[in-house]
Amino acid sequence: MPSDAKILIVDDHEDTLYALESALAPLGYQLGRATSGDEALKQVLRGQVGLLLLDVRMPGVSGLDVVRYMRRLEQTQHIPVVLLTGFGADHELTSTAFGLGVADLVMKPIDPWALRTKVRYLFDAHRRHLALEHEVRELRALVKDHPGEGPSAARSALPHPDARVPVQRGQGAHAEELEPDRT
Repeated sequence: MPSDAKILIVDDHEDTLYALESALAPLGYQLGRATSGDEALKQVLRGQVGLLLLDVRMPGVSGLDVVRYMRRLEQTQHIPVVLLTGFGADHELTSTAFGLGVADLVMKPIDPWALRTKVRYLFDAHRRHLALEHEVRELRALVKDHPGEGPSAARSALPHPDARVPVQRGQGAHAEELEPDRT
């Protein structure tokens, strides 16, 4: 994830965008905003979004439509999404949302403290995940560039693990032989 990755807040109501930005500002993360599903998809496809807070019901492309599209593309399928809804708990919506792999479904009005906690956890976990993926790619490239120095060569240079473990007194099949005679 680029260092300039942001949390994208998507809602078709300006007052909701402002409230969400105000709730998340204390975290210090870069925030972006979009007022439609189309606009959200454009920003996500540019590759600078690390977390998406997304209203479910918007005119045109709905929040669920955005998630469906994101999950089909390798570059966006792992971006965490928190869906926001003001229409209460709905079993069908909940089932569909979690079936698409959203991280959470939050009811409006939103508790700012709870939202900050969820966002901090999801955004940081996503950044750590991407950093680990990057490290794995670098290590694979190193192994590929130095085939004679790969894991098998390193294994043959190390002593067998049992060779480094000293025999413990009083343990093993011959423990009686090591114990002094106390009779």
